[in-house]
Amino acid sequence: MRRRTFLASLPAAALAPSLAAAQQGTTAPERGTAGPGQGGAPQPATATEAPLPGRWAPGADRFIRPDVHAGDRPVGASFASRTAVYGLNGAAGTAHPLATQAGIDILRRGGSAVDAAIAINACLGLLEPTSSGIGGDVYAMIWDPKARKVVGLAGSGASPRGLSLETVRARAKNGALPPLGAVTVSVPGAVDGWWTMHKRYGKLPWATLFEPAIAMAEAGTPVPDMIAYYIRRSMAAFARPGNGVEETANAIRTWGMADGKGPQAGQVFRNPDLARTYRAIAAGGRDAFYTGEIAATIDRYFKKIGGWLRREDLAAHRSEWIEPNRTDYRGTTVHALGANTQGIATLQMLNILEHFDLGAAGFQSARSIHLQAEAKRLAYEDRARYYADSHFAKVPVEWLVSKDYAAQRAKLIRPDRILTPVHPGQAPSKGDTTYFSCADADGMMVSMIQSNFRGMGSGLVADGLGFMFQDRGQLFSLKDGHPNIYAPGKRPFQTIIPGFATRGADPWMSFGVMGGDMQPQGQTQIIVNRVDYGLEIQSAGDAPRWHHEGSSQSMGEDSPGLGATGLLRLESGVPMATRRQLAEIGWTIGDPDGGFGRYECVEHRMDGATRVYAAASEMRADGCALAY
Repeated sequence: MRRRTFLASLPAAALAPSLAAAQQGTTAPERGTAGPGQGGAPQPATATEAPLPGRWAPGADRFIRPDVHAGDRPVGASFASRTAVYGLNGAAGTAHPLATQAGIDILRRGGSAVDAAIAINACLGLLEPTSSGIGGDVYAMIWDPKARKVVGLAGSGASPRGLSLETVRARAKNGALPPLGAVTVSVPGAVDGWWTMHKRYGKLPWATLFEPAIAMAEAGTPVPDMIAYYIRRSMAAFARPGNGVEETANAIRTWGMADGKGPQAGQVFRNPDLARTYRAIAAGGRDAFYTGEIAATIDRYFKKIGGWLRREDLAAHRSEWIEPNRTDYRGTTVHALGANTQGIATLQMLNILEHFDLGAAGFQSARSIHLQAEAKRLAYEDRARYYADSHFAKVPVEWLVSKDYAAQRAKLIRPDRILTPVHPGQAPSKGDTTYFSCADADGMMVSMIQSNFRGMGSGLVADGLGFMFQDRGQLFSLKDGHPNIYAPGKRPFQTIIPGFATRGADPWMSFGVMGGDMQPQGQTQIIVNRVDYGLEIQSAGDAPRWHHEGSSQSMGEDSPGLGATGLLRLESGVPMATRRQLAEIGWTIGDPDGGFGRYECVEHRMDGATRVYAAASEMRADGCALAY
């Protein structure tokens, strides 16, 4: 249904029609110039224009009327979709309302924010299999109210020890690992990550945390629109001939529904296999997954299909407590995980942007977006060159996130033109994802992200287990000498990153923007919207976003063939004048493709001596935020 149209540097008149209108074969007027909350009067259609749709066509994914905009709210930002929710005792925001409710229920039962996060994640493995599940990895940043600091956890699994570089290269296509199949599967780290966090911060019994997910898996739940759409897309990809997946019958049996194509919106979905797997983990802890019968089932399955993951790989896995990196951005301390993630790209972007007055540039202005996109291009060159598993490579993190290095990179940016070519810095010689946030009555806040990577994952589901294995191994490099080159027992480069910000000695925001390479770009936009433009937590997420694709170097997921400056995608809410000016600077503008990330946030604030939580959720997803 979605047509991708790439707009090069065109005259202003040629850029006037909106991309959404182009999808309908109509010409859209520009938005009016009336004040906030008033809206502009639409221009009448001319005789040469096709009539605008009068009703939502049956079966269509979207109803597009470029001349119609959201209703007016009497308070808040004109583009905000809703109000943040507030509570004194706890809060949670997730990509599915039932997962949010489960998290709140765990908090009400006396659970910690970590307990709630684990219960939420278990529910999302059932409710949102397009973005999460126990076949994938997990990362978290936690505000520890007793230690009064942010602590980090890396729950990332390694590649199979019996899979050699030579075999991987033999399976490569166009110099990169394929997106599906057993060659991309690495050890799932989620369950051990949950166990590790619970051992330190849990209050309720381990088994209690799985009760909501088990009940829903057995009784079934209606599938919301966005998740149903992406399950059906994944099922179509798994059914495509020559896709490289060794076995698809188990995936189709688990999610295919009656027609084998996946659930429709509102259709009830059950997963009794996952319920049994969760019961085993609830009773046996992490060992049930990594050394017990689940591990034995996984071992038998990969031997049967000719894959490489083995019980010994699972048994060797352990999560790590790691110290987050941080930087100051105009008085706000932003934290990010290093290890094998792209987390420090957010810090690099913010350090560069600190050298420019974004407030004076103006919210949603061409200058502001241009500066942010240029900071992204510079940071992502380093991301492609240096980021890797720190157990196998010396990543120059301290240099990459330093203010001195950012000052050097900021000098390369020009306000009136695009930097070409763009290269990574020269290091000194020495050296589809779900996000959710929750907080409890004791002041603990959890920023957690979990993923099977691209889509639902590798396409592989072990017999009777009800979950899909991640395809995270696709992000290994196959280039000799690259720090992220594939090796047995090595963790691949990770895109999933939680976000956290503090002010002074207090927590401020537990937040994240899920979605591949969009994550540091989205996190940066949230911080800029809040710090530079004063937006509150809901409007900061509802604001139109940009997403830049393409770099001179690839990390295994970057779109090829996008030219020297890449592609700058803009959501339809970006002002038309801004679009024209960005095109005049030289940006190649792309139409929206749904890749702008999905955001959740819990904010900590004080009303005198009373703690108040505010929580926000993403209008681009099926979820919600709740507080009590």
